[in-house]
This record gives sequence, C-alpha cells and structure tokens, in this order.
Amino acid sequence: MARKIFSSFHYKPDNWRAATVRSIGAIEGNKLASDNDWESVTSGGDPAIEKWIAEQMKGTSCVVVLVGANTAGRKWINYEIKKGWSDGKGLLGIHIHNLLDRDKKQSAKGNNPFIGFTLGDDKKDLSSIVKTYDPRYSTSTDVYNCIRDNIVEWIEEAIRIRNNH
Repeated sequence: MARKIFSSFHYKPDNWRAATVRSIGAIEGNKLASDNDWESVTSGGDPAIEKWIAEQMKGTSCVVVLVGANTAGRKWINYEIKKGWSDGKGLLGIHIHNLLDRDKKQSAKGNNPFIGFTLGDDKKDLSSIVKTYDPRYSTSTDVYNCIRDNIVEWIEEAIRIRNNH
C-alpha cells in the first residue's frame, strides 16, 4: 500500500513539477489545489490557510518538500515543515529543478529548505537530521526515473529518522 504524504512546494513555479512527481504512483498525497481553489483558500487569510494545511496533512505519515528554485524560506513552506515535524511526521526534501515545467523548461537549483530550523534546547539544525535528495541527472527523464526508483525508500527512511528523534 502506498504511503500517504503531504507535498509541500512553491505553488506558482512548481505545481507542474509537483504533479509530475505525484504521477509516479508510488505515493498517495494531498490533492493539488487548482489556481481557483488556492485563491479561494488564501482569500480567507492566514487562519484559512492553516486550516487547509491541517486538513491536508491529516492521516499522512510524511511531508515531502519538493524543492524548486525559490522554495526555501517561503512562509507557508516553513509553516508546513514546522507543522510536519511537530506532528511527528517524517520529513524529506527532493530537488525538482531539473524536471521540466509546463513550458518544457528547467529551473535553477534552490537552497535546502531545512537549513536554519533548530530543534530543542541544543538548537540542532534540522538540516543535519532531515535528508534532502538531489538527483544527479541533468535530463528531466533521468531525474523522474531516479525519483520514481527511490521515493518509496526515501519516505520510509524519513519516517524512521523521525521516529528516532
């Protein structure tokens, strides 16, 4: 049975890439919001967005941050990372910059979104615990195949890591 995950990503530039990863079929995840759905959610302000995220994360075991050029440091990405960790979910990042978007273009590699998150009294950086994968290939097909071939194990490892912290 496929694990149910929450996909975290920068919507406008990366929704096509996120849908590509979701099409792999080895995972179940939150339904990607359409532009109209997302506009409806955001029109309710921060409380409505937080409620939507909580609903989407319900019943998931892992938060998979799909890292594009400008994912790191975004308000709602940070919120999803913090919520996922505090809810005891596995966390992992996958760089998706070399997957093609709807215009058949790749993007620049983004920064690790887990850098700067500290944990507990010892202020341990989350990036030293959570793994972020960067498929070493430059063609979209090879990146897709790498993610397809490894995502299940990456998710299982993220859950194991979280269970140990």
